[in-house]
Amino acid sequence: MIDYTNCKIEQLSVHKVGNKTNDEELCLSKTILDISDSKLRDLLIKYFLQSFTNIEFYNFTFSNNDFKLNPIFNFATNIFEDSDSFHINSINVAKHLFETSVHPNIKSGDLFVVQFSDIQIGEELTNVVGLFKSENRQDFLKLDNETENFFLKYDDGINIDKLDKGCLIFDTGKNEGLKICIVDKSNKSIEAQYWKFFFLQLKPCSDNFHHTKEFLNITKNFVTKQLPEEYDISRTDKIDLLNRSIEYFKVNESFDKAEFEQDVFQDENVINSFREFDNSFRTENEIELNDSFEISSQAVKKQSRIFKSVLKLDKNFHVYIHGDKSLIEKGIESDGRKFYKIYYENEE
Repeated sequence: MIDYTNCKIEQLSVHKVGNKTNDEELCLSKTILDISDSKLRDLLIKYFLQSFTNIEFYNFTFSNNDFKLNPIFNFATNIFEDSDSFHINSINVAKHLFETSVHPNIKSGDLFVVQFSDIQIGEELTNVVGLFKSENRQDFLKLDNETENFFLKYDDGINIDKLDKGCLIFDTGKNEGLKICIVDKSNKSIEAQYWKFFFLQLKPCSDNFHHTKEFLNITKNFVTKQLPEEYDISRTDKIDLLNRSIEYFKVNESFDKAEFEQDVFQDENVINSFREFDNSFRTENEIELNDSFEISSQAVKKQSRIFKSVLKLDKNFHVYIHGDKSLIEKGIESDGRKFYKIYYENEE
């Protein structure tokens, strides 16, 4: 968890970053912003930090996995080591963003580079460099009154409740490439993911959140894609396996792969098939996982949303299956109509 209750903004610079491919300009500020107004500081902290809720951490990387060659890693490290270098490094960050904004669909925007102090991550109090890009401006009305007359004006500006893109770089974990978390509210198209993959160049932290999330993802892909190719498995059986998988992670504090396989899949042939799929999936997607780790409840909560336990019958019925699949029977009438018979004790 991140606690920014007592955090302070030490320095703030802003630059206008256009799209290089669309012949838009890069406009660099000459000095840091004046944020001496306490109300302004409070609004900025809300705008910059309130969106960082479901935290998944990353490390910097580079094309050859040497994070020390990552430009943003070096700019942030320079700021941590010498706060007097803040503004020049904010300019370096803006230039790097400009050079990586090459897809024609990437929007221009205002880049805020911020130096924070006293942000707590877990039990550690640390300094943070924040990078935030505002791509969408909104119209707003302002009503003024003088004596008995009112005046209505309009302008456009930044909605402080909607952060488009953000990145917090913590001054911790330097030997692994620093610890980072991000926000990106744009869609999932390839050109929209430049923030994470081309500008920042990140990889997931090898922590319990990552291990939990990835192993659940592997399990879901095996049950929904690979298993039906090898076995004649019904939709209810697939849902049952998904339910047992997520239930294992909900009731246990630690994960053991061999124990998980026996509890969930039970059949040795299915277990062997899962092990082959698991190995090939990790290799193809360059995923590094431990076979035992402490389970992250945050990751379980996040992944539970994609474990569908819904049986859809034509366009008439959705049956939510959360427990014992033996209470459901499937059959076919003499006229060819299919049916499910459901047993229960209590109706609510």
